[in-house]
Amino acid sequence: KSSVQTIGEEQIQNPYTELLVLKGHQDIVRFLVQIDDCRFASAGDDGIVFLWNAQTGEKLFELHGHTHKITAIAPFSSSDASEEKKHLLLTASADRTVIVWDCTSGTQVQKMPCFHSTVKCLTVLQRLDVWLSGGSDLCVWNRKLDLLCKTSHLTDAGISALVELPKNCVVAAVGKELIIFRLIASNDGSEGWNILEVRRLVDHQDNILSLVGVNDLTFVTGSHVGELIVWDALDWTKQASECNFWDSSVHPDVQPEIKLSQSPNETSVQHLTSDDECVFAAVGKGIYVYNLQMKRVIACQRTAHDSSVLHIEKLPNRQLISCSEDGSVRIWELREKQQLAAEPVPTGFFNMWGFGRANKQANQAAKKMQENTPMYFLELVGDLIGHSSAVQMFLYFGELGLATCSADHLIILWKDGERESRLRSLTLFQKLAQNGNLQLKF
Repeated sequence: KSSVQTIGEEQIQNPYTELLVLKGHQDIVRFLVQIDDCRFASAGDDGIVFLWNAQTGEKLFELHGHTHKITAIAPFSSSDASEEKKHLLLTASADRTVIVWDCTSGTQVQKMPCFHSTVKCLTVLQRLDVWLSGGSDLCVWNRKLDLLCKTSHLTDAGISALVELPKNCVVAAVGKELIIFRLIASNDGSEGWNILEVRRLVDHQDNILSLVGVNDLTFVTGSHVGELIVWDALDWTKQASECNFWDSSVHPDVQPEIKLSQSPNETSVQHLTSDDECVFAAVGKGIYVYNLQMKRVIACQRTAHDSSVLHIEKLPNRQLISCSEDGSVRIWELREKQQLAAEPVPTGFFNMWGFGRANKQANQAAKKMQENTPMYFLELVGDLIGHSSAVQMFLYFGELGLATCSADHLIILWKDGERESRLRSLTLFQKLAQNGNLQLKF
């Protein structure tokens, strides 16, 4: 019997009771990216990029230009003083090109075919008004799409993730290593730029799968063997780490599972997200909440899904959403456990806590620790069933709902049923009023 939680028909706290299925892709849809308040783009293994309206589900544009699968995507807003704000989109592909698209017209602005290897990540640095492409080397580009500078060849594996840091720095994940680069613009007013490697951090034992910037002071990394490391974003020192996600002794309130061996997939940190207080980690089939101030896991759901959790996001309230290879999307709420008043420890034959004074002292110490630190748990409040294959990621659009993409080639827009019903009633009311069919009596 699976130890994964289930939820019945009554999902009072799950507003997503309506769904719109968006078709168009012919292969796995891996990426969703928000362009503005009501538009988003999707891309995947068919090499096609689609632009959608998040409110109506209308397909706005179908962008053809790549010949292989899409490997990275990033929105890019151009805001020159001379012109109005332009919404652009950067896409990289296994065909070793990067294309810049105009989201308003759906046209190709420029195609850059000068890459030695596949670009795996694209990052826009708002502070410096440049963007970066990461593959076997790191390239810096300006808004006019000129190459400003690039590093020498790093590795064949290439850069898997990039995050902007203060002091004109970026951190790149390359295999097991983190490389800190500093970008330097020339002072003489020319277009000259330099990119310098300033530090290599080699604390991880295995490949880094996830990298997230928390704020200007902190960034966090997660590896294939379940290491989570919290870093200082200013001096790049290790602040804290967590390597015991799968160890039941660290989380005594969780029932241990008897296993002969631990597979690396069950402990790999697939995705990280954060707010100012906590880092939310997708580790194997589970989700974990790591408090940055306490430097410990404060809540976990070790079997949140039947298969690996691929993506996790924190919502503005105390809720989380996770999606998995098992095809499900789940809503969780972080709740504080009600602390029970400490009771005297019973003695004698029926003492369920154990025997002897040492056990009694240990139990009292544990109770004292529990009284001082609030305990939290993740409660399943919604289960979104609609995809028939692995859900790769999702986008949260606030009151417009949620968009998910999957290996089943589909995108689903999940809508708040009550809100949509109210909007339809309002539209009908307005139409009747316009037609004069509505008699208003006072």
